[in-house]
Amino acid sequence: MRLAFIRYSRKFDDVNNNKPFPRFRALALALAVSAAAVNSQAAEAGSTIQIQAQPLASALNQLGQQTNLQLFFSPELVAGKQAPAVSGQLAPEQALQQLLQGSGLTYEMSQGAVVVKPAQADGTLTTGSLELAPTDIKVVGDWLGDAQQSVVQNHPGARTVVRREAMVEKGAMNVRDVLRGIPGVQVQDSNGTGGSDLSLNVGVRGLTSRLSPRSTVLIDGIPAAFAPYGQPQLSMAPISSGNLDSIDVVRGAGSVRYGPQNVGGVINFVTRAIPEKASAELSTTLETSQHGGWKHTESAFVGGTADNGMGVALLYTGVNGNGYRESNNGNDIDDVILKTHWAPTDVDEFWLNFHYYDGRADMPGGLTQAQYDSNPYQSLRDYDYFAGRRKDVSFKWQRQLDDATQFEVLTYYTDSFRGSSIASRDMKTLSSYPRNYHTFAIEPRLSRIFFAGPTTQEVSVGYRYLKEAMREQSTRLALIDNVPTPTPTSDGHVFQDRSGGTEASAYYIDDKIDVGNWTITPGIRFEHINTDWRDRPVLGANGKPVPEKKRSITSNEPLPALSVMYHISDAWKVFANYETSFGSLQYFQLGQGGTGNSTANGLEPEKAKTYEIGTRYDNGGFAGELTAFYIDFDDELQYISNDVGWTNLGATKHQGIEASVRYDLDGLDPRLEGLSVSGGYTYTRATYEGDIPGFKGRDLPFYSRQVATAGVRYAVNHWTWNLDAYAQSKQRAPGTGINADGSFNGDYITEPSADGQFGDIPGYVTWHARGGYEFGPQMSNLKLAAGVKNLFDKQYFTRSSDNNAGIYVGEPRTFYVQASVGF
Repeated sequence: MRLAFIRYSRKFDDVNNNKPFPRFRALALALAVSAAAVNSQAAEAGSTIQIQAQPLASALNQLGQQTNLQLFFSPELVAGKQAPAVSGQLAPEQALQQLLQGSGLTYEMSQGAVVVKPAQADGTLTTGSLELAPTDIKVVGDWLGDAQQSVVQNHPGARTVVRREAMVEKGAMNVRDVLRGIPGVQVQDSNGTGGSDLSLNVGVRGLTSRLSPRSTVLIDGIPAAFAPYGQPQLSMAPISSGNLDSIDVVRGAGSVRYGPQNVGGVINFVTRAIPEKASAELSTTLETSQHGGWKHTESAFVGGTADNGMGVALLYTGVNGNGYRESNNGNDIDDVILKTHWAPTDVDEFWLNFHYYDGRADMPGGLTQAQYDSNPYQSLRDYDYFAGRRKDVSFKWQRQLDDATQFEVLTYYTDSFRGSSIASRDMKTLSSYPRNYHTFAIEPRLSRIFFAGPTTQEVSVGYRYLKEAMREQSTRLALIDNVPTPTPTSDGHVFQDRSGGTEASAYYIDDKIDVGNWTITPGIRFEHINTDWRDRPVLGANGKPVPEKKRSITSNEPLPALSVMYHISDAWKVFANYETSFGSLQYFQLGQGGTGNSTANGLEPEKAKTYEIGTRYDNGGFAGELTAFYIDFDDELQYISNDVGWTNLGATKHQGIEASVRYDLDGLDPRLEGLSVSGGYTYTRATYEGDIPGFKGRDLPFYSRQVATAGVRYAVNHWTWNLDAYAQSKQRAPGTGINADGSFNGDYITEPSADGQFGDIPGYVTWHARGGYEFGPQMSNLKLAAGVKNLFDKQYFTRSSDNNAGIYVGEPRTFYVQASVGF
């Protein structure tokens, strides 16, 4: 017999003893498992059970979800059998008996497991001869995967998944639009050197959002950054929303498996899956505002799986046109993914994926206060742009070694180029920054399920070897009458030439222990990191030779973690966790300042401890999550400005609460079917706690203490209507009085500066409305929709203090239309 293993975060071995299942011999078998071991008191008391008449397999699955029965059954055994409706205050076994009535089946209990079998069977289960196929036991292995709701429900930390349907209903032109409003996540509008549509500026729980350096950002489990250790910033984020199935944001309980830079959690962009049946889809979105031009995105998807098990999918998304500013805001992006999957045997699966991303986007640049007051949508920069290209390939092999043991190895290689041209603040020079990065990694992992006394455990042991290399250069031309012109000191020669590399090994082990209603997961990750940086001797921008400099740093860091979840019921969970995270010095930080070969101005890597406690509830009609968090840095690294660079601030604290809720109103009245409401609220307090005079207890820059969202969705017949609101409180962008060597010499200044770099940023509220109609299969699944972003045209802005310093206006009222067809 063959047994498939479906379990809401817990896995079991042999139902009669504490030995692994024997190997596969013949026939196919599927195993459906739900919640924990049978609770005798609950069984005696009974509970309300509602199961409609339906195929027996589906009915048994529902019984497992509505009770605490641990059910094993063969799909061949129940195939073609129907189950009657079961309703009322029943003990789980009573309900099971009613479902099996007249089916010719019975059941047997052993050590809390319930196994469905033919009525004439003579107790083969008690002999220990139940046979499972190793291909079908679903060892968790990868904690991210495709993030099904059952996985999210049982994750012992704060976690949110946004599905493709919700992305479309947001009118998303990029992933920033999707991420905005997820509890704990704050998205800064394009600004500074991240001021193009290629960049991603995301901060979690008050951490800096500039180029998203504090979260482990992945695309199907592959790091999205140029260099995950040495250059984690996402000035180019090779991710297009049109190619995505979902976005999985893990804010807690993930640091042992994923790193580095994981104090801000893990953000995994999951691309569209290879379908079982051949299918295709074409879609387009077109948007415009009164200040800018037209911008459009086109997406195409085609794929399927052949009879021999070979699956292929081709994904494409392109973005073209002008943004919402009056000039210098064009976009040209192409994102292509080829995915393949093959299962040549019952125990082996292979995935081979290719990804090519190429983009160029103009950067309008920041404005002074006077320029912003005159016309916030203008751009005074004609040459600023950002361009990038990424080619990557990944290969994954997964093998079921035996019934309860899974081995997988993931390897990937990325080749990235990014370049930009940025005018100086005084508009006298135009500098270009070509940079190349290469990354190779291999990640094997072994996971095994076993019993130990009353516990069921899944132990995973993993390792990652990663090697990255970089080459960064700078050239410069003079701007004379706003025309790039060679001069003796700005003639286009390479005045800065730097190279470097990182070799890192990460080892981890964790043990997910299920005992009763508890799931306890201790784990530890060990990071060993060697980073080298070299400033090559060249003729500097001032015409004088630049001396060679070499710097390196080695870090060895153990990072323990512990998570605990209590399963009050299938719907209601309570969790708590503790994690440590580590941020090594990056290339820019390592090379910053100084004339010798010592580490940059005394900068040190940062380490943080994160604590969470929360609860999650989801019964289908009502879902909610509430989490309290606390992040403690001993000596946080903070980017101050282009003149200062990075500095160690000293101790900082990030604390707050995150809440989200969704409710289907047909639970109040059947006439409200299709109407649902949702909301979210985050309160964050991220403050300096060191000994800096005038700064202790003050807010860190560029985060809002309060962020709230609200939404109403109504789906009736073929129509879907959406009304959503987003609100954030003010942010600080203080003038810090920090010298070029990182020392502090002034007060925490919040008044606006004339150059636009510093000053408080007011809060704002925006509204979004959309209506869509689905024509159905008779018209090739045609879908049409129209919507408005920033419905009431609220004007808001952000700031930047880097090369493109100044004020950046936010998106005004924007109209868009959508269309898609599927085959």
